[in-house]
Amino acid sequence: MERLSSSEITILLLGLGVLLTTARLLGELAQRWGQPAVLGEMLAGILLGPTVLGTLAPSVNHYLFPETGAAALAMDGFSTLAITLFLLVAGIEVDLSTMWRQGRAAAIIGLAGIAVPFVLGYAVAVQLPTFIPEALANGDADVRLFALFFATALSISALPVIARTLMDLALYRSDLGMTVIAAAILNDLAGWIIFAIILSLMGTTAGHAASVPGTIALTLGFSLLMLTVGRWAIHRCLPWIQAHTSWPAGVLAFALCVALFCAAFTEWIGVHAIFGAFLAGVAIGDSPHLREHTRTIIGDFVSFIFAPVFFAGIGLRVNFAEEFHLPLVLLVLAIACVGKVVGCGLGARSAGLARREAWAIGFGMNARGAMEIILGLPRCSMG
Repeated sequence: MERLSSSEITILLLGLGVLLTTARLLGELAQRWGQPAVLGEMLAGILLGPTVLGTLAPSVNHYLFPETGAAALAMDGFSTLAITLFLLVAGIEVDLSTMWRQGRAAAIIGLAGIAVPFVLGYAVAVQLPTFIPEALANGDADVRLFALFFATALSISALPVIARTLMDLALYRSDLGMTVIAAAILNDLAGWIIFAIILSLMGTTAGHAASVPGTIALTLGFSLLMLTVGRWAIHRCLPWIQAHTSWPAGVLAFALCVALFCAAFTEWIGVHAIFGAFLAGVAIGDSPHLREHTRTIIGDFVSFIFAPVFFAGIGLRVNFAEEFHLPLVLLVLAIACVGKVVGCGLGARSAGLARREAWAIGFGMNARGAMEIILGLPRCSMG
């Protein structure tokens, strides 16, 4: 059995310590300046990653955060666990009755928020290699597949970033917050299904248990199961767990185990693990047997320890110093923002929301970065 060496364990623990310390400090500073903590946490990753530290002190950057090897793999695994647990917390905090009440508006916003940027992104991406050849590193790549991938990346909102921002701004459980979250869930679900179809066209679906139609059917079936039978089963189990196990250890272990099982299932069928963890959190959080103090314990531990590691880790994966093509960045940024804000804003207006709320939802749904990196780096390469 292969194990981490002593030096690799040292590097892993030291890197995690530096990353968490910097992320928490900058997160606190961001909040003091009236900004969400996630902004400071992502900035910490940029400062410690190849963009700043890698440019000023590359040897230190490579030592603390190696890109290959067992320590890098362990760090990636910890980051995946961190975002999985954070989406459990985000699900627990969902007010399901409010979300159902906002269902029609969320559906319209979510669909418009993926359709408009997808169409706009595809139309631009087809022509992009003509004007900016660097956009397609491999000249032999299929431009249509590249355009589909590009359009999908622009269509998916960053659900973890949206959830963390709304939590930091104390808007998560508001009607507006639940509308944004419900729309983001639908948006991401549709986006990941489209991405699964693209992977099948590229022939890179190895490791997934089902074909694309199977993935869609299993995803919808699992969602329905968790929001009906799963909610009922968890509601019946919680009183027994609280009566026969030590508190809060028993409930905490139960919640984390359910989240991990659900996350493993959705990852197995071809949808990202965070979707399963989020649905598990929704089912657990809907039970009145879950004590408020238990919610606080889970939320504080994950939000202040695990989540900063993931959000800071985003910056570790991107080199803005070397991998920065200004015309391409500005073009993609403009297309992404216009498509998402206009699409979601028009969807909100057509659903009957006031102009001010519609614009707020459009900008709220425009959070990007986390999911696009998850989509782009580990799973496929267009170049």
